[in-house]
Amino acid sequence: MLSRLQSARMWTLVFVLFLAAPLLGAQAASASEPTIVFRKVFKSSYPEYVEIKVPENGACTADIRQISDDPSPQPFQLSQSVVQRIFDLASELHDFNGVNLEIHRRIADLGEKTFIYQNGAQVYQTSFNYSTNSSAQQLLDLFENLTREQIDFSDLQRTMQYDHLGVYDVVQRVEKDYDDKVLPDPSALLPALDKLAADNTYLDIARDVARTVAGRIRTGR
Repeated sequence: MLSRLQSARMWTLVFVLFLAAPLLGAQAASASEPTIVFRKVFKSSYPEYVEIKVPENGACTADIRQISDDPSPQPFQLSQSVVQRIFDLASELHDFNGVNLEIHRRIADLGEKTFIYQNGAQVYQTSFNYSTNSSAQQLLDLFENLTREQIDFSDLQRTMQYDHLGVYDVVQRVEKDYDDKVLPDPSALLPALDKLAADNTYLDIARDVARTVAGRIRTGR
C-alpha cells in the first residue's frame, strides 16, 4: 500500500505531466513542421555565426553570435508574408534537394552559407561561398536582412536596458535601415519602439525618432 507521502508524490507527477502534455505536443508538432534553415559561418567577421530557423507557422529562432560564444537561439515571430516568400524561393530551388549553387570559381572567401530544408525525416541542404543563381541570391539577401533586423532589435533591447545614452545611436540605425528598405518585417520592432517612445527616462531625441519610425512602419511610409 502506498504511503501518504508516496501517494502525494505520485499525484504531483501526474499533475506535472498533465500540464506538460500540451507543451510536449507542441514541440512534437514543431519538430515535424516544414522548416527552412539558414546558416552562415564567416570567421573573423561580425557576426561569425548565424543560424535562423523559419518554420511554416512563423515561430522562428535566430542564433547570432561569435563562434566562441555559447549557442543562444532567440525566438521571434515572422509575418506569414515573409515566411511564404522564404518557402516560395526554397521551392524554386527544389527545397535544396540535389541543388549545387556554388559558382566554382576562385573568389574571395565570403563565408560558407548553407540552406537546409527539414520536414520530418526529409532533410535536404546545400552550401556555397558565392552563387549567381537568382533565387539563391534573393533568399540569401532576405536572410541577411533578417539577420540585420534581429541585430537591430537585440541592440535596441540591450541599450534600452543597460545603456540609455546609447539608445539614440541604435534607433537612428533602425531608422536608416528602414529608409534603406533592408528590414524584411519591420513591424517586429514596434513593441520596442513603442516602449522607447513612451518612456521619459530616455533622451527626448531618441524618443522622437522611435515615435517617428513606429508611425512610418504602421502607415507603410
